Amino acid sequence: MTRRVLPYRTPSEDVVSADDWHLVTPDGDIVVPDSLPDWDYRMDLHLRRLVRVDLDRARKESGLAADAPLLLSAVWTATGSGLSGPAQHLRLPQEGVVPVTIDCELRGADLGGLLLLDTAVVLAERLPDARPSSPRRAGSILWSDRRALRLQGDAPQFPMAVIDFGLTSFPDDAAWHLQISGSLESATMGALLLLINERNTVTATAFENAGKPRQVDRLVLSAVYADAARLMVEHSLSHEDFSDESDYPDDSLGATMLSLFDRLFPDQPITDIRLRQRQSPSLFASDLQAAVKIFEVS
Repeated sequence: MTRRVLPYRTPSEDVVSADDWHLVTPDGDIVVPDSLPDWDYRMDLHLRRLVRVDLDRARKESGLAADAPLLLSAVWTATGSGLSGPAQHLRLPQEGVVPVTIDCELRGADLGGLLLLDTAVVLAERLPDARPSSPRRAGSILWSDRRALRLQGDAPQFPMAVIDFGLTSFPDDAAWHLQISGSLESATMGALLLLINERNTVTATAFENAGKPRQVDRLVLSAVYADAARLMVEHSLSHEDFSDESDYPDDSLGATMLSLFDRLFPDQPITDIRLRQRQSPSLFASDLQAAVKIFEVS
């Protein structure tokens, strides 16, 4: 990891010893992997990490007074939702080599895409009398690192909610409904919403178990994602200006759709896909089934 060059003195990297981030599960803690392919927006994440800080060296090597207030800060950023926030801020003691445990829970509804976990030792308060070469502003970083966790697998991911369809205009017995609104320039997180009917216990249970699905849950999830992919493809193709040359903002609905087409129809021009859909809708439906690999579950 390349170290940032800061306009003030910082301590050596080894003043902090940080363990791996761990995912806390009912079956025990596991080291955070590179990706969680079964993650779903209803799956909150309980994360934990042990960090040891040599406070005496951290202050001395930064040119700070022995009583300079320091903070261990953990911040998360989710590229899929465009949201970020503090995971935990912990005030550090005055001296010694201290072990500090970061323990936080992140709401699945706030996440998506690539989850970035930033840990830092920072100056807790502004120090107007600090030396010119030393950190003096509140939030000045003495040490930091970053861990990335991909929450999106090959299946399309979007915000979702479990509701009673009997209280809506949707058919009481429908299992799910994908809402697509706004233009292709709209933010994906605001344009897509997957609604699950709580009256359909098979589907609702599958999403409840999405973090650790049974075989039947995997089949249900596969069917839902296949149908959602079909609706997203059809919605995209209905826009005549949607093409391989289209340029959409990052994290927009159009960019999400282009990414979906790249995964489902690699090396196939969108103009050809649109023509095939219009000339033979039933054959195209089978093509799409094959592309999403429906029911290919492990």
